[in-house]
Amino acid sequence: MGAKKILRTVGLLLALLISSISSLGQKVGPTAPQVMEWKVGDTVRKALVYIPAGAKTSNTPVIFAFHGHGGTMENMFKTRRFDQLWPEAIFICPQGLNTAGQLTDPEGKLPGWQKGIGANEDRDLKFFDAMLAFFQKNYRVDPKRVYATGHSNGGGFTYLLWATRGPVFAALAPSAAVAARIMNQLKPKPVLHLYGENDNLVKTQWQKSTCQFLLKLNSCSDKGEPFADQAMLYKSATGNPVVIYSHPGGHTYPQAANQVIINFFKQHPGL
Repeated sequence: MGAKKILRTVGLLLALLISSISSLGQKVGPTAPQVMEWKVGDTVRKALVYIPAGAKTSNTPVIFAFHGHGGTMENMFKTRRFDQLWPEAIFICPQGLNTAGQLTDPEGKLPGWQKGIGANEDRDLKFFDAMLAFFQKNYRVDPKRVYATGHSNGGGFTYLLWATRGPVFAALAPSAAVAARIMNQLKPKPVLHLYGENDNLVKTQWQKSTCQFLLKLNSCSDKGEPFADQAMLYKSATGNPVVIYSHPGGHTYPQAANQVIINFFKQHPGL
């Protein structure tokens, strides 16, 4: 083999080595998102997680974000990007399991979340408990700044968490969902509810009824004031305001809502 060919080969190998080291660094860096696993019963559960560099030394907020029926943790992470909007917070996007839908997918071929207390042997509530316990044990989680949001079936699960794990949360932000049968188990808590004016799946009127219930639950004023574009704030006599974010779309989620939700969460640390 000629000297020039040897040099070219060595150069190529060095380039590949440098590229591999660079890629590895991107995957395991202290603030890179990573897939984490938990054994819950006999099932391995997963979540895509962003952990800020200071999470072991500083009081750190935690945001759980639950995808809708048929969704994925990857898409939830990509479309919310709370890691960029609040880089000091741990950002967790769990992955659901195949679940029979109430409005679609009755055979349960697509992933989602349990819809009520005791459903699916409470597998998703147990999953949430396992995740929260892990982060509380291994990181410096601020107990006054734990939040949850979710869309559609994930929004319904956010309401279920409020009903069953309410004291854990400082505030919540469900979208395209209803509280339904668990309404009477909710205790006052700061909440932002987002819905589309033309939602033909989780009917807009159903969601408006949920919002009216929330205003009464939280002892809110009848008159709202602007909180953000398309969002109205209703102040609360008990310190538990309600923000209603109404957009002109259907069963969708506007990207502009990401910053609005983060602003709402930041304004409401728990007591």
